[in-house]
Amino acid sequence: MAAPGAIVAFLEGEGPDGVGRTLFDVLAMNNVALEQTHDYIQWLFPLPEPSRAVPDAPVLTDDEVEAIRVSGMAQIALAAATDRMQAFYRMTHDWLMPNDHNHLRITRIIRSLRLLVGDAQADAFKADILSRVETTRAPVSARSRGYWATA
Repeated sequence: MAAPGAIVAFLEGEGPDGVGRTLFDVLAMNNVALEQTHDYIQWLFPLPEPSRAVPDAPVLTDDEVEAIRVSGMAQIALAAATDRMQAFYRMTHDWLMPNDHNHLRITRIIRSLRLLVGDAQADAFKADILSRVETTRAPVSARSRGYWATA
C-alpha cells in the first residue's frame, strides 16, 4: 500500500508513484507502454478502494479526496491525465473488442473523475469513449457498457 499522502504528492508533481515514476514520466509514456504497463492507472486515477490488479496501489482516504479536489496542481494533473488517456483510446484500437482490460481502466477513469473532478468531466470522458465505440461499431460487451453507464 502506498504511504499516506503519496498520491497527493504524485498528482501535484512532487513525488513518485510506487515504482519511482513521476507524473510527468507517466504522462510521457507512449501508447505501447500505456497498453503494456499495468500499474500506472491507479496512480493517475485513484479510488477509495483497493485495486484487485495492483495490490500496492494507493487507496484514497477522505482527506486525500478533499486535498485533491482543492489542489490546483492535482486538478491540472487530472486534466492532463484525462487528455492523455483520451488520446490513447482515440489512437489505439485493440481495446475495441467485447472484453479487454482497458474496459476496467475506463470504468476506473470515469469513477475517479466523478469523485475527484466532477460529473461534467466524468461524463465528457464517458461520452468520448462511447462515441469511439459507436463510430467504429466495436463489439464492446453490454457488461462493459453497463459498468461505464453506472460509473
